[in-house]
This record gives sequence, structure tokens and C-alpha cells, in this order.
Amino acid sequence: MKRLILAAGLLLASASGAWAKDELVGVTRASGERFNYVLTSRDAAQIRYGVILMPGGRGTLDPHMEGSKIAMSLAGNFLIRSRELFAGSAFVAASTDATTSPDRILAIAADLQKRYGAIAIYVIGTSRSTESTMALSRPLDGQVAGFVHTSSMNGIATLDPRGLKSRHLLVLHKNDACRVTQPANAVASHNRYGTELIEVEGGKSVGDDCEARAHHGYNGIERETVDKIKAWIQAGK
Repeated sequence: MKRLILAAGLLLASASGAWAKDELVGVTRASGERFNYVLTSRDAAQIRYGVILMPGGRGTLDPHMEGSKIAMSLAGNFLIRSRELFAGSAFVAASTDATTSPDRILAIAADLQKRYGAIAIYVIGTSRSTESTMALSRPLDGQVAGFVHTSSMNGIATLDPRGLKSRHLLVLHKNDACRVTQPANAVASHNRYGTELIEVEGGKSVGDDCEARAHHGYNGIERETVDKIKAWIQAGK
């Protein structure tokens, strides 16, 4: 598994010419456990949304300092490598380990709202971390603004968000060939329960069908995919 090492406070360039900054943040969950997440932000007139990004695969980001630099695993994961695309235009991004613990998510949400006020918090998972977004959908219902399930595990076909307070979005690549994230299951969930759905296509597929540089990981269409997710978030109340 590749490991990414970043200079503390590293500025990340974007196509827009703006800059995003990574910061290692330590927070404490209700149980008393201390853990870190990576806050990615740009200068913005008014932050209105925070997205909590959880990587797929084994889900362990483990952000920490190595000397004067931030180090973390799963750098190539779709959500983690796209964190600077999520930041800006009224958004900040928080990258963290995949988790099914509500208080871990709430600790990050509380820190973001302490920094930026009563912003809307969305929890986003991809591939295996959609098992986390699905598991959190009821215990965190109404405590976060919504959930985004991208390249969802096949179990998404039975996730029924009807009657829940938090919003839900399904995102898929039409050509995702990973056997455990078959697009047909997200489509079935959309058809059965009316869950909102974004379908994308294009880009390029390299290597294993279930890895981050395949269509499964929106390789080559990261910006288009992120922009669609952000537009859906902004369309909510």
C-alpha cells in the first residue's frame, strides 16, 4: 500500500489556480480516544459545507506526523486523492479512517462546526467504506446532513433511506467492473427506493477492476465526479 508524505501545511495546486492546504488535526471522541484527521481547506468567503471522506480498501488512513511532515496511507484512493477538489467553493474536506463508530464521525463534525459555524456535514464513502456509510445511516440520521455512497458495495441494493431525515446520494461509474460494487445494485436501490443517483462515464481504467485507478475509482474524471457531488450537496437545504 502506497504511503503519502506531505509537508505540514502543504499547499495543493488546483486547475482553478487556487490553493488548498492540508492540516493534521487531533480530536477526541466521546470514549476519550484521541485520533487524527486531515483538514483540507482553501480561502473562501463563507464555508457552508464540510465533507468527511473515508477511503475504500482496508480503510486505514492513519494520518500522523513523521518529523515535520504529514504522512498517511491510501493516497491513491479516489476520495483521498480528490480531497483538494472537494475543498473550496464553500466546502472544506476532512479525510479520516473508514469507521462505523458514530462518535468518531461526530467528533470530526463537532470540530468542523467549531471552526466554521453551523455548516452542513456530509459523510462520503467509496467502495468498501460504503459499508461504513450504510452502517452509519441510521445511528447518525438527522445528526449529519447526508451521506454519499460512491462505487457502493453490492449491499447498497437493500439500503432503504425512505423516512430518514438525512439525505442520501448514490454515485456510480457505468463501466465499474468490480464484482463487489456492481453498478446494477445502486441502480436497483434507486429504482426501488427512489434514492437520488448520479451516473458517470468516461476516463480510463488501469489495473485491477476493484482498485482506485480503474473506472471503479473514477480515474480521469475526478473533477467531473466531485463537481456533480458538490452540486447535489448544494442543491439541498
